[in-house]
Amino acid sequence: MSALNKNLQKLVSIAQKDEKLAIGLMSGTSLDGLDIALCKFKGNGLQTQFSLVNFTTIPYNEAFKKEVQQVFAKKEVSLEKVCLLNAYIGTFHADLILQALAEWKISPGDVDFIASHGQTIYHAPKRLHQLKNWPNATLQIGDGDHIAVKTGILTISDFRQKHIAAGGEGAPLALYGDVLLGGKTGENRLLLNIGGIANLTWLPGDGNYAHVLCTDIGPGNTLIDAACRKYFNIPYDEDSKIAFSGKVNESLLAALFAHPFFDEPAPKTTGPELFGLEFISNAQKKSGALNVSNEDLICTLSAFTAKSIAGFIQKNIDTHNLQVFASGGGARNIYIINYLKSLLPGTVIKKTDELGINPDAKEAILFALLGNEALCGEPITIGQNPAVLMGKFSFPV
Repeated sequence: MSALNKNLQKLVSIAQKDEKLAIGLMSGTSLDGLDIALCKFKGNGLQTQFSLVNFTTIPYNEAFKKEVQQVFAKKEVSLEKVCLLNAYIGTFHADLILQALAEWKISPGDVDFIASHGQTIYHAPKRLHQLKNWPNATLQIGDGDHIAVKTGILTISDFRQKHIAAGGEGAPLALYGDVLLGGKTGENRLLLNIGGIANLTWLPGDGNYAHVLCTDIGPGNTLIDAACRKYFNIPYDEDSKIAFSGKVNESLLAALFAHPFFDEPAPKTTGPELFGLEFISNAQKKSGALNVSNEDLICTLSAFTAKSIAGFIQKNIDTHNLQVFASGGGARNIYIINYLKSLLPGTVIKKTDELGINPDAKEAILFALLGNEALCGEPITIGQNPAVLMGKFSFPV
């Protein structure tokens, strides 16, 4: 019988290590930068021991953002541009990883693996595309082979495809990390991530995986950020200054909530393909709010995010003794968090750092954890989600 080749021998060696040093990468729909989390793992599954060694977000320059925006969340784009960006983003992310490691004075040879989310450019669950006989689909670019070759580090990528192949929608994948790192028997916990899209994982204190719910809720920051870019030429509403300077337009708010997505049962997924500038424009036309001031628009969109989150929780979650742990850029949005607290009286809302998880690093940590599970874990059945290990392996040579 032939021996394993050197790549496979090293893969087995890494999988069998007592402690692994890993990098998790996340580049979200906000396109603000690459989150790089350097993590240590011992064990796997419910026995996982985790620590965050270093974390940074390296901002994207405007030229890079504009290139990605040409193919982002659009039904029709240049196939050549998608092809070129797939390779370019992989190499670009590798450069940013090497930059971070140099700043941390850590040799690439000391890192066991990289787990890369890639850059989502289109998310197409059946509920969104509504094309008969066509499956759920999603596409992330930023090729893992390019990362592995440039860094010299084993790279695991393209996690969402296995979830879809096994019957899921490819999102939200926060479920697996939230269960392994965030649950506690005897405490009703809800891990709320307010990124471009808001999603949550409900972890009831009974510890029964069948009762766990993980779902997208609706827009997080994506509508607010899009309107800030269009009307104020800024990437986001820093410290909620614009939202606090405006007032909620109730007729526009009602029109925003009129979309059927909000009546669909959970779990469900969505993205900026639905919640974009066209969505806002249509709601303005239907509500007669075309002349709403820019400040009132940002305020209304901020209220929309908060009310959609609170409304979902009130309708679907037992709020008795509920603790909410927030993460993502929206966890720093004062207007949204204050609004949530007013709509959910008696509910404690904290940040995930109370669980030992940096709220800004949470999604990057998640993918490092999924990489660890791909190496040495076993599939876990959680609620209605596929019991699968996710990720494709790319070797440096």
